Amino acid sequence: MTGEDVVRLRPPTGTLNERAVGWWRTQWLLLTGAPVLVLAVLGALLGPARSWLWVPAGILAVAGLACAAFFPRWWFRVHRWEVTDDAVYVRTGAFWQEWRIAPMSRIQTVDTVRGPLEQAFRLATVTVTTASARGAIRIQGLDHELAAELAERLTRITRATPGDAT
Repeated sequence: MTGEDVVRLRPPTGTLNERAVGWWRTQWLLLTGAPVLVLAVLGALLGPARSWLWVPAGILAVAGLACAAFFPRWWFRVHRWEVTDDAVYVRTGAFWQEWRIAPMSRIQTVDTVRGPLEQAFRLATVTVTTASARGAIRIQGLDHELAAELAERLTRITRATPGDAT
């Protein structure tokens, strides 16, 4: 094979919706806020003998705020996706990058999911299922209208693509 015959994997070009940053921050705050609240209430209700509960509550609160401030912006920078007539490409991660490629001929189902929090941020997740043992490919943090258009486009392309999807 000559140097001209080599196919290089390039980064996918699609970015997520900017609102995904707020969605991820809210998830972090909810995830850490619930245990902080439980520890704080227990510390208050059990009185001075259990005031030590305030220490882990404070540590967890600071860690949760730091993670909510840092990680969502970072994830937004490194998550990429793209759909071509041949495949769906998704790249996630910075330290441990994961590239997932689903050829159109292998796609079995295309779903859009909008949980309550995603609905509040007008976002959706597109899930592309194949027969792969690695599981489905998810593109999270898309504008809900773009996600619907993408699901429709993928359905159209896979219907016209020969293959057995197994």
